[in-house]
Amino acid sequence: MKIGTLGAGIVAQAVARHAIGHGHEVVLSNRRGPASLAGLVEGLGPLASAGTAEEAAAAELVLLAVNWTQVPDAVAGLPAFDGRIVIDATNQFTSLPPHAEIADLGELTGSEYIASLLPGARVVKAFNTLYGQYIAADPRHDAGRQILFLAGEDAAAKDIVGELTAGFGFAPVDVGGLRDGGRLMQLGGPLSGLHALRQD
Repeated sequence: MKIGTLGAGIVAQAVARHAIGHGHEVVLSNRRGPASLAGLVEGLGPLASAGTAEEAAAAELVLLAVNWTQVPDAVAGLPAFDGRIVIDATNQFTSLPPHAEIADLGELTGSEYIASLLPGARVVKAFNTLYGQYIAADPRHDAGRQILFLAGEDAAAKDIVGELTAGFGFAPVDVGGLRDGGRLMQLGGPLSGLHALRQD
């Protein structure tokens, strides 16, 4: 599979390493442009490349992993996704800890808002409940596999993301749609920051 990333920070790099380790090609992008990622992609190896946001967004599956305040700029001007999958790994921090503030979207969940910005995308919420070091680490432990919560409206898209991440070693758990499941996963929800293992 060819995977693109919008953002190239801790989460995007962690997912990219898992993907590359399992034979997938990854195109990383950030707001500073491909040249700024030369050292990173060299370290990731021949399955990694740097591209523009448009090039990354043209991949079969796209990971959105930027700070919340950067989301509008990160997705502005991208062509319609035409049914391709976007994994939304964002959280609604409008300012960073220790004085973190959370965006008020009214009745919308964060991923419903993200979906509204991405015409034609099949949005699957994932990775946002885990701290970066838990995403980067081997998800397989003696006591079980790291649980990865998923939410989305499209069952087939969730199956694809579930199969992909299970291949990385995670234990995917479907918690429903972007409204109810997304509310469980977003900041302030009972699954946010929950790091649990599943025994198989």
